[in-house]
This record gives sequence, C-alpha cells and structure tokens, in this order.
Amino acid sequence: MMRDTKAVDSESGFLPVSDMEDGIVDGGENVQYLFPGVQVVEVKELHVTNPQKRDDASSSFSSMGSDGSADFNAKLEEIQERAAWGGKLEFMLTMIGYAVGLGNVWRFPYLCYKNGGGAFLLPYCIMLAVVGLPLFYMELALGQYASLGPITIWRLNPLMKGLGYAMVIVSWLIGLYYNVVIAHVLYYLYSSFTSVLPWTTCDNDWNTVHCLIPTDSEFKKNESLFNATLETTTTSSSKLNFTRTPSEEYYRFNVLAQNDSIDEFGTIQWHLALSLFIAWLLVFLVLMKGIKSLGKVVYFTAIFPYIMLTVLFIRGVTLPGAGTGIAYYLKPDFERLLDPRVWSDAATQIFYSLSACSGGLIAMASYNKFDNNCYRDSLIVCLINCGTSIFAGLVIFSVLGFMALEKGVGIADVADDGPGLAFVVYPEALSRMPVSPMWAVFFFIMMATLGFGSEFSIIECVLSAIGDEFPILRKERKYNIAFRATFCSVAFLLGLPMICNGGIFLLNLVDYSVGGFPLLVVGLVELITINWVYGYSKFADNIHMMLGHQPGKYWFICWKYGSALVIAITIIMNIAMYKEPDLDDVLYPEWAKSLGWLIAMFPIVVIPAWFLYKYCRIGGFELMKMGVKPLPSWGPISKSKQRQYADVESSVDKRLSNPAFARLMGSNATTVTECSPASSTMNLIRSKNLSESDV
Repeated sequence: MMRDTKAVDSESGFLPVSDMEDGIVDGGENVQYLFPGVQVVEVKELHVTNPQKRDDASSSFSSMGSDGSADFNAKLEEIQERAAWGGKLEFMLTMIGYAVGLGNVWRFPYLCYKNGGGAFLLPYCIMLAVVGLPLFYMELALGQYASLGPITIWRLNPLMKGLGYAMVIVSWLIGLYYNVVIAHVLYYLYSSFTSVLPWTTCDNDWNTVHCLIPTDSEFKKNESLFNATLETTTTSSSKLNFTRTPSEEYYRFNVLAQNDSIDEFGTIQWHLALSLFIAWLLVFLVLMKGIKSLGKVVYFTAIFPYIMLTVLFIRGVTLPGAGTGIAYYLKPDFERLLDPRVWSDAATQIFYSLSACSGGLIAMASYNKFDNNCYRDSLIVCLINCGTSIFAGLVIFSVLGFMALEKGVGIADVADDGPGLAFVVYPEALSRMPVSPMWAVFFFIMMATLGFGSEFSIIECVLSAIGDEFPILRKERKYNIAFRATFCSVAFLLGLPMICNGGIFLLNLVDYSVGGFPLLVVGLVELITINWVYGYSKFADNIHMMLGHQPGKYWFICWKYGSALVIAITIIMNIAMYKEPDLDDVLYPEWAKSLGWLIAMFPIVVIPAWFLYKYCRIGGFELMKMGVKPLPSWGPISKSKQRQYADVESSVDKRLSNPAFARLMGSNATTVTECSPASSTMNLIRSKNLSESDV
C-alpha cells in the first residue's frame, strides 16, 4: 500500500521516529525502504561529526538525482526542457540512417556467401526475430518512456548505471574509428573527380614492380610469366602473392602508405588527416544544434543511399557475368547450417546491423512523444535494415560477377569483406565500366552518406548522454556549442594514430575488439536487468501506459528467456571458437593482442566497477563490515569464560568510543553514528542483532 510522503525534520534532515514503523522507512516520493524482520528502535542520541553540515543532510537523497531519486519537479522540468523531433518522419529517417551503415554494404554480403549463400538467410532471420527485433523494440520503448539518455536512464536501477556508461563507451570507440573509415571514403571521392581514375594504371609514383594491370584476358598468362621470372631470384615461399592489382597498390601504398605491421607505426598521412578533419567538421556542423539540425540532414543522408544503390543495381545487373555473381551470392548450401560458427556469425551480425546495445536507440527514442507507436517503428526499421543488407548484396555481387568474368577467375577469388571490398575490389570493378569516374563518384557519395548517416547518430548518442549527466551543457547554448566543438576536436586528435603508416592495423584491432564481446555482454546484462531485476510486469505496464496495450506473449518469451539464452550461447561459442585478430593474414604481436583485450574489456569492466562503487557509497561497505564482525553470541562455550570475554570486549568498545583513541588508531568509529541514511540503517541492523542474541 502506498504511503504519503512524510515531512522531514528541518534540523536533522531525517524522518521522525514515529514515521518508522514495522521495519518500513519512507524514503520520500512514495519510495519505501523495507527491512523485513528488523526491529525499529528510537535513537536516543546522535553524534554529529560536522555540525556545520547538518543542514546538508536533508539533501542526501535529492543529491542522488542521477541515480533515481531526483524530486518530481526536477524531473518534470527536465522533460519540458528536452528537445524533440520536428516530426515523425525525422525520427524514422534518423533511425534508418543509424541502423543502415557501411556494414550493410561491406560485411553482410561477404558473410552471406561465406556461410552458405541463401541458406545463411535462415539463421539470420531467426536471429533477427529472437534477438535483434526484441532488443530493438525494448530499447526504443525504454528510451521513449523515460525521455532520458543511455546513462541517466538507469535511474531505473542505480546500481546498474554502469550499463549506460558501457553503452556510451562502445559508441565513443565506434565513432572514433568509423570516422576514420569515412575519411578514406572522402579521399576516394575527391580522387574520383578526374577523367582517368588513379587506381587503373601501374605507372604512378606509389606503384611497385609487382603491379599488374588485369585488363585483358591474358591476365593469368601475364601473372604466370611474372611469377616464373621471379622464381629465378626469389625463394618459392616468397614468390607467392607477388602480383597486385593497381587498385590494391593505390589503397595500400598511396591512400594508407601502409607498413608491414603495427610495430612499424610510422607518421601521420597528411592527406588523410585533412580528410579526417573535414569529416569531424561536418559532424560538428550537423550536430551543433543537436537533433534540431540532425533531423533536417537525415532527409538526405537516409534517402540518397537508396537512390544510389538502385542506380548501381540497375547498372550491375546489365553487366555480363552479373547473373553468375548473384547466383553465387544466393545459392543455398544447407550443409553449412550444421556449422555453429554460421549461427554465431548471424547473431553477431544482428548487433552490427541494428546498432543495438550501444545506447543510440535509447538516445534517439528519448526525443519522441510519450505516446509514439515505438512498436510499429521497431518493425519498420528492422525490416528495412535487413532488406537493405540483402539488396546491397545483390548490388555488390552483380558487379563482382562481372569482374570475375573479366579477369577469368572464380568469384571466390575476387570476393572480399570490409575495407578490401570497399576500397580495392569494388573500385577496380568500377574502373572497368564505361564512364568509370561517374560511377566511382556515385559509389563513394553513397558510401559517404551511409557512413555519415550512422556517424551522426553515434556521436549524438554520446553527446546527449553527457548532456543529460551535466544539464548545464544543454541549458546554455554557448556551453552546448563549446562542449560539442571540444568533443569533436578531441575525437579528431584521437583518430590521428589510425591514419599513420601502421594505423590501419590499429583501426582493424579496435573494430575487431569493440564489435564482438562488449555488445553481446551489454545486451545480456541489459535483458536481465530490465526483465528480471526491474521486472517484466513493470516494464509491460510502462509500455501499456504509452501504447495502450500490453506486449504479447511473443515479447514475454523473448525478453525473459529466448533472447538472453541465445546471446549467452553466442558468447560461449565466440569464446570456444575464438580466432586471433589479423589483417591480410598478418598476425598481431603480443602487445597488440593485449591492447585488443583491454579495449574489449574496458566497457565490460565498467559495469561491475560501477556496481561495487555505488553499492559501497549507499552503505553496502558498512553492511559488509558489520557482516564480517562476530555475533554477540560469539565467545567461549564456558559460561564462566563468557563473562570474562564480555568484559574484555566492553573495555575495547570504550576505548574505541574515545575520540582521542580513535584518532590515534585511525578509526572512524565516531563517524559511524553520523546523521546519514546509511548510519540509520546500521542502527536498525545492530538492534536486530542484539535482539537475536538475547533470544
């Protein structure tokens, strides 16, 4: 039964004794602290160590505002001050731009053909239904209900606020390296405005003697001749893979100026530094006014990639060999479904595709109207995102089929994923088309808009989360702009190591470390916290308050059991089948592997670290100290010795209660009875222990 908020004593800042009955302490705002079976006693005397701070005691609960105890008026004021989307379409386009990114173009198609072609769509759709869609809907509903960012929203459970920090750390790390990839795209876009694409010839300053132009049907003959020539001067182990295409050498030796390993880190490549600066400048300009400016830009960044994908698809399917490439992409190999790695890849790709568990969904939904139909939004965005992944695969493999036919090799010899697909394979395919510079411009504009569409939302997630924690950054316009400019400037500086000669190794290491375990662990802990600790029934009531209906049985099964179980199995499988990171078959040294594990564990460790910190701050450490002390019944079994033991203990207690002795021994015994909620709790527990010993 709910109780009215009790008046707090103006002198001490605590409830009068008459308001503490039957082990129930009213904490204000109808929050009751229950101590079952605890005998409530009146404290006759309180020793205040710092009388000047007595008046501050009344604010001890309200000072925990970020942890769930801010008063209602402050909460109402915060909601009223919070920005909102200019319209429903702005939110939908932002979510589509956030979820649909570079991974849909360069990661999903490769995973699909590698893991059984069309057969991979089965585990992918199952993981979407069991993990992706439930997480997406849950985070949208959570952010919309509370209208708070991914950190402050954990007023829901102050001890688990570390989850919010973990989400923001993951988004911050992704945002750092994601913009470096966008810088590469911008440089390629700039280089495409020419009559002859620079990655089509072997007579440039960056080319080596190993460069071969695969432009005619005698490419394989030329390659054999080249290797035969090298055989006279090189060993058999070193002659392999000595031929490179012009696009590969352009990317490695001109764009990246890549060294052989991360140990040879080299210097900053200034053409990429300029591109990175432009990328962060655009991020700042778009996010300078928060979602007010972001909501306008997404009309371009979310829609234009689909126009370009459609144009490239039409061009691709009209090329010779396109049908072979598409058939290779979609041909099902159902035997691959027996491989557990296929299912693990499908589950991990869902996190990549939907950008779940990184805080962005909560942040974007927090700007919605309270009664927005987030259920419908979840279905639409998830289906569009997955449809885009499949469609992008058709675009990519239609062109790869043409390229394989031109070179006279199999599609497996030209298929690649990640940067290799975006910056080596596809540019080479574009160079074989008529009016190739025009198609290159179209492709890299599409890649840039896809990248920026996600980057804007990723960085806004981090900025809004920090702004929620420090409201002054949000209230004052000048502070807000200065904060956002400073953040983008620092992020630019932190990205510079990734554009050095060995920077691509660091970028690949960060991508490998952040995209796996951290997201899976955050997703698992988030599901348990919301549906088991906070409670599914409460969360369902919250959704009912917004949408007018309770979630169905499907969501109950997924949120409480199915999704968590699948994520837990995926984590175990990833551990069992762990593969060390590499780049182009070059393994990382031990120190780099350790760095990768530190990056992966950084957001994960924050969760238990905050839990322990907060637990100790609210009195848990005092409870632990009481829990390890001997009970009053402890002592010799002989009754004659018991009295002697009691006398010894009594003399020790008297010495500890002496302030001078306490200062000498470094004890804080005199502060145990200080006016604080924790000390009041300790008095209750002490009284309970004494009553038990009497029995």
